[in-house]
Amino acid sequence: MRRRPPLPGRLLPAFATLILLPLLATPAHADIRPETVRLLAKAAADECFAGVGVDYPPGPPCTVGQPKVNQSYVWGLAQAGRRLWFGTGANVLCLKPEGYQVREPILNDDYVCEFGQSQPARGNPALPATLGDHRTPEVYTYDLATERLTERTGDITSASPADANLLNTTAGLRSAAAHQGVVLLGGPSVVGGVNVFAFDTVTGRYLGSTNLTAYENIRHWVVAGGVLYAGVGLGANGGEAGRVLRWTGDRTDPFAFTEVADLPTQVADLTEHQGRLYVSTWPKAIVDGSVAERAAAGILPTPPPVGPSYSDVGEQAPRAVGAAPAADPGDGTDPADLAGIWMSPPLAAGAPGLNPEDAGNWSQVWSAADYEPDPVVRRAYALGGLASYGGRLHWGTMHVPLQATALHLSVYPPRSQAQLQATVQNTQRAFAVFRGQDLGGAHERIETLYGESTLPAYDPTANNGVGAWAPAPTGATPVYGGSGFGDPFNLYAWKMAVAGGRLYVGTMDFAYISLEGEMPTPPAGTAPSPPTFGADLWSFDAPGRPARAVDTGGFGNPLNQGVRTMVVDGSTLYLGMANPMNLRTDPTPGVPKGGWELIRVSRR
Repeated sequence: MRRRPPLPGRLLPAFATLILLPLLATPAHADIRPETVRLLAKAAADECFAGVGVDYPPGPPCTVGQPKVNQSYVWGLAQAGRRLWFGTGANVLCLKPEGYQVREPILNDDYVCEFGQSQPARGNPALPATLGDHRTPEVYTYDLATERLTERTGDITSASPADANLLNTTAGLRSAAAHQGVVLLGGPSVVGGVNVFAFDTVTGRYLGSTNLTAYENIRHWVVAGGVLYAGVGLGANGGEAGRVLRWTGDRTDPFAFTEVADLPTQVADLTEHQGRLYVSTWPKAIVDGSVAERAAAGILPTPPPVGPSYSDVGEQAPRAVGAAPAADPGDGTDPADLAGIWMSPPLAAGAPGLNPEDAGNWSQVWSAADYEPDPVVRRAYALGGLASYGGRLHWGTMHVPLQATALHLSVYPPRSQAQLQATVQNTQRAFAVFRGQDLGGAHERIETLYGESTLPAYDPTANNGVGAWAPAPTGATPVYGGSGFGDPFNLYAWKMAVAGGRLYVGTMDFAYISLEGEMPTPPAGTAPSPPTFGADLWSFDAPGRPARAVDTGGFGNPLNQGVRTMVVDGSTLYLGMANPMNLRTDPTPGVPKGGWELIRVSRR
């Protein structure tokens, strides 16, 4: 049994040079009113844990074992009047995609992933080990007037056995939206399709559920031009293609949708900008994540059989079951298969909003190939939040830990430990932030606000065919600073939102997990700024100004690794946090605790 996570400590050498980068926070202008932060609600312990492979004792309270908090993310969040609705995701850090080869459980002071040794998995041999830590997601409302949290999960599970089964087989309620008197909460099913649940926002009555069998993933919704849209993915883990759905339902028929975009990659986030809908996407399905786990453990991958050339190695790379074949990793990669920004036809053209005849008329206006110089690493780029601000579209990248490493190892297996270490180090990326105007037009201009002018790229022909990494130009001159707002552990620009004239960016900070909660000791004679633990929230206070750090420490809880979702109410933000530390349940006041948090950020 592994006592430590598969990634953290083994990554310290790879990140060693990154830790020495200066972390620079931009001070607020004198005319900027700073924000106040308040914790509104927090996940409670819901299970007792007495050891991996041990049946769960009764409780909590726990007379045997210790309390455990399974619900780790506020995954979908929406506002209807003076009430917030949200759905959770449980043990998200432990859930692995189809095709991932799980080996041993993980147990440390912060969290446990039991995989196939969990009580549900041992009691159900048909349950894949990748889903051994799955728990039923929960639904809550938070009344902003009375400050009362109410669990609504029972409304679903008591409605009918079919409704209960749909909720029990939902991986997590990854998205939420409220529109025209209906709140919709949706998430991928562990047995296939996307499960969606509906409530009446006026009466609070549960309206029912459905399984959308044609889709496999859903992340975000947006209201644009008075119409509600959702982005979805098709195929295993959503990795084959994407669609944008227009909601055509109402209280009497809450599950009516029509497709208005047919895209080659799954949709991540959506926003309205200058009369069009823009979406960010994830790339085609890539590789078996266990390759990254072996790399973190310092295990050299098995070289591929002699024969395939560089041009067709992409077809040999391991990938999720059911995923489309990987594209050629060379210069011939189709940008449409990479993470990108896609632009809809004008919302006002023809019938109001987007309609089925618009599905094939979207245009890709940016892809990861426009920035990342390494043709293999760019295939692992994903995109996160995007928002319209100051007449320009803003968006940011996401970098799943070690996914680019795994892909690179599958294409170019290293021949030595030194090459393995070089691949791990040189494939790491913190997020970049971009803005663009007149996208797709004659006066298009795209700027890199935070990023790099050079990044490591691999040349397989260097050193007489041994290969080597070297800096390569990105074609960008960052306007304000380095990737991740200067923090190499800021891997996701997870969500963006405009509130009160400010553009906010919420991040996922991987430092706590990567460094096992312990700050590294800098080399003698150096004075680098140490990394921070916990998610960040940054604000662009006005167009043309650099971002300002609102908070870089998880809002007082370093276990809050990410700002997963945001809802805007005037100048106020409501944040749903990701916090997967399921064993951190010490009730002592002031001790950081695991589990989701709902946070309000408002002006002073």
